Amino acid sequence: RDAALCRAIEQATGIPATTSVLALNELLERTGVRRLGLVTPYLDDVQQRIVRQYAQLGIDCVAERHLGLRDNYSFAEVPDTQIAALMRNTAQARPDAVATFCTNLHAAHLAAPFEQATGIPAYDTVSTVVWKALRMVDVDTRVLRRWGQLFSVS
Repeated sequence: RDAALCRAIEQATGIPATTSVLALNELLERTGVRRLGLVTPYLDDVQQRIVRQYAQLGIDCVAERHLGLRDNYSFAEVPDTQIAALMRNTAQARPDAVATFCTNLHAAHLAAPFEQATGIPAYDTVSTVVWKALRMVDVDTRVLRRWGQLFSVS
């Protein structure tokens, strides 16, 4: 649905569009991720749909953690320490990357410290959409490397 939405926006406005998920998927493809650690605040059924979607793309969610939260506001209230612990937990499966998948999770600033500690790239969906939006307007994202390895991906 994201791709259809972006096509409709571009057709209506003449301006290219993206979403956090499309940007994440592009990064996963560009960096050759086949084994993904997935961290979300979502309910079981939503988490399983995401895992199935990635399986259809040839990406195995080798570790996943989710919080079973129901409402959007609660996603933003998850403490940094809890998100970081979930990320570390998924890292034990040695995925190619870990994704924090929800633009209401406050996780973007956790990516670089996680990467330094584990050697595993962390792709936060707020960061992925920033990366893609900047690339769409020809901005060199390498100046944002302190926010994670993804900003070095061309």
